[in-house]
Amino acid sequence: MAIFGSKWFIFIFIVVLFFIILLMIGTKSVSTQVQIKASPKNVWAALSNTDNVKQWNKVLIPIKGELKEGNVINYDFYQEENGKPSNMNATVKEIVDQKMINQQGGLPLILTFNHKYIIESTSFSTTVKIHEEYKGIMVPFWDPSPVEKAYSRLLHQLKSFIENE
Repeated sequence: MAIFGSKWFIFIFIVVLFFIILLMIGTKSVSTQVQIKASPKNVWAALSNTDNVKQWNKVLIPIKGELKEGNVINYDFYQEENGKPSNMNATVKEIVDQKMINQQGGLPLILTFNHKYIIESTSFSTTVKIHEEYKGIMVPFWDPSPVEKAYSRLLHQLKSFIENE
């Protein structure tokens, strides 16, 4: 029983408890949306074609990979409009034709993301949303608001491309 009273046990217990608390509170999310005067079919065509997406998308540019469930896509992410890109990988978890694309990635337990494009039809237009959730021990120390601004730019680029075609 002397092990439970040792300084090392108490230190390790406190460190493990600290990481468990960080994991529990380590969640944040960003969301942004735009209305596009087009059918969900036209929006889907522009959003889901990774070869043509480079024509309009200057934020999250696919470099390598095919948009297919289970595949990994390599992206250059331009958080700042004229900044340097961050390279990242995302695994395509689910695709629902003309409704949703769900991708996930990151460093497990450290900082992970669950990224969704959601397409909803309205009476005269289509709403496109990006919702991304973050989890991990680094999340409490990180501000995702610049990512939200970048995703807003991405959706406005999509809107401009589709409505001005």
